[in-house]
Amino acid sequence: MDLDRKLAILADAAKYDASCASSGTDRRDSVGGAGIGSTEGMGICHSYAPDGRCISLLKILLTNHCQYDCLYCVNRSSSNVARARFSVEEVVRLTLDFYRRNTIEGLFLSSGIIKSPDHTMEQVVRVAQTLREVHDFRGYIHLKTIPDASDELLRRAGRYADRLSINVEMPTEAGLKQLAPEKDTSAIHRSMGRLRLHIDEAREARASAGGSTGGSTGGLSVGSTVGSTGATTGTTAGEAPIRVIPGAAPRPARPPRFAPAGQSTQMIVGADDSDDCSILRSSAALYGRFRMRRVYYSAFSPIPDAARALPLKAPPLVREHRLYQADWLMRFYGFDHEEIVDDGTGLLRLDVDPKHAWALAHPERFPVDLNQAPRELLLRVPGLGVGSVDRLIAARRLRRVRAEDLRHMKLPVRRVLPFVIVDGHRPGAALPAATRASGAAHVDAGTGVVGGVVAAAPAQLGLFG
Repeated sequence: MDLDRKLAILADAAKYDASCASSGTDRRDSVGGAGIGSTEGMGICHSYAPDGRCISLLKILLTNHCQYDCLYCVNRSSSNVARARFSVEEVVRLTLDFYRRNTIEGLFLSSGIIKSPDHTMEQVVRVAQTLREVHDFRGYIHLKTIPDASDELLRRAGRYADRLSINVEMPTEAGLKQLAPEKDTSAIHRSMGRLRLHIDEAREARASAGGSTGGSTGGLSVGSTVGSTGATTGTTAGEAPIRVIPGAAPRPARPPRFAPAGQSTQMIVGADDSDDCSILRSSAALYGRFRMRRVYYSAFSPIPDAARALPLKAPPLVREHRLYQADWLMRFYGFDHEEIVDDGTGLLRLDVDPKHAWALAHPERFPVDLNQAPRELLLRVPGLGVGSVDRLIAARRLRRVRAEDLRHMKLPVRRVLPFVIVDGHRPGAALPAATRASGAAHVDAGTGVVGGVVAAAPAQLGLFG
């Protein structure tokens, strides 16, 4: 099979994995002629990282052969799909060729399980090792880690990759047993725990080295030796000459990095009967136990020859979107996962974003005085983000904030004003609680609800009055 055909098969097979943003890693580049690639800059394939940078990744599988038969996976062993397998050298060549054409800035590499977890993981690690050590590739590398791979392979993977990830697959252990009985939640969590341990150890070691002020080596260069009189000793063939600068501070070797962009995971939404409350509970546990950098949510997509245990249609994509918004509230806005979905249904509202839904469900917390409220409460006001809250706090140190100031700060005034008190504005009367709970559920997320008051449905303006 030629390389183009392999690429078509294995790039298409990798499209279901959503966890490929390249933010959060070390900044590296090849300015000055050293190495090839960088972790920043613009690519011609426009995908955007959470921090706003435009990035592009070559996203492929090493192989879509797999010994597991996960019911939700198009590459399961019983699936009737075209199969292909790259060699290590082919993936390296593709990555470098695409980079030289300015098509990509990095590599996202996953794989089906072949022979054993260790055999598969060793092949994946060899790709990253060859790129880094042989070709001095400095672009972004994300490796999908194989659960139950040996700790030594995990250590090697973290040395060469910017980010590592292990897919938790299903939100609950029961869902995983039902749809992927060959996979083990405990094994997945063990690998996540090992990665967290290695990441923490590397960060602590680098922090200690960065704060070091010296040791007993004086001005001795790394790797050099000095005789008893302090003079430079002779060197053997092939060794660099040894230099000693009296009184100079030592320069200890920098400890090696380990996956500087951390670890991430992905769970499938809508393949089992897990509700949004269960999904957010699982995510909160992953963030707390393993310091996960990111949890990705992937709406289930029906696959050919699907098992009867799977739903016949995909969940609405807006559900995936609402889960990302709720995840953002947990990570940056101080919300607890239990309070985001607290209406007894276990599901996020699809018509309004989770923050707006929480505000409508808790009228006793509003309106909020923008000139006096603490940061934690300001973050719960619909329409106010982390950056805008920080700007508000900075502005009110100088003088009291007025209603017209919100427009000058380019805040979404229609969303914010119904929930706040500010000089020159107090919100009007709100709807009864019963209307908030039921009637507001049918209002459009963007413009239909204004401080609990149902706005008129939007209408197209006429051309002739």
